[in-house]
Amino acid sequence: MSGTMRAAVYADIPRMVELRASVHENRLGDPTRVTLADYMWFIDNATIHVWDVSDTIRGLSAGDPRDGSIWALFVDPAFEGRGIGQALIAASCATLRLAGHRSATLSTEAGTRAERFYVRNGWTAQGRNPKGEIIFSKAL
Repeated sequence: MSGTMRAAVYADIPRMVELRASVHENRLGDPTRVTLADYMWFIDNATIHVWDVSDTIRGLSAGDPRDGSIWALFVDPAFEGRGIGQALIAASCATLRLAGHRSATLSTEAGTRAERFYVRNGWTAQGRNPKGEIIFSKAL
């Protein structure tokens, strides 16, 4: 797995927005749901972990210390299957642990590679949210 993990900075926001829109599954149906202010809040108050390969962000992940949820986990489709997602989600879970959470939650669409990724990595399905997505949790 080539590349390095680092904390995102404001200059990374355009690439993170682009990356989030580039994924094949779990696409953001309403792009206005995630705003510039959201990215800025996470950079200022938590950490958005990014995976950088040759000065280009190829993945990002963030845990929300306010509620113990995973706010984002996205990997460039051309870089999937290389362990980047596992490294990023582990970093975001560590952020949540440091904020005092004992478990993390997230949601994703059923029948997707993301669902299989979370199950393979020890996340447990806890039901569905109003949008029909599977809610997962994992002890930290």
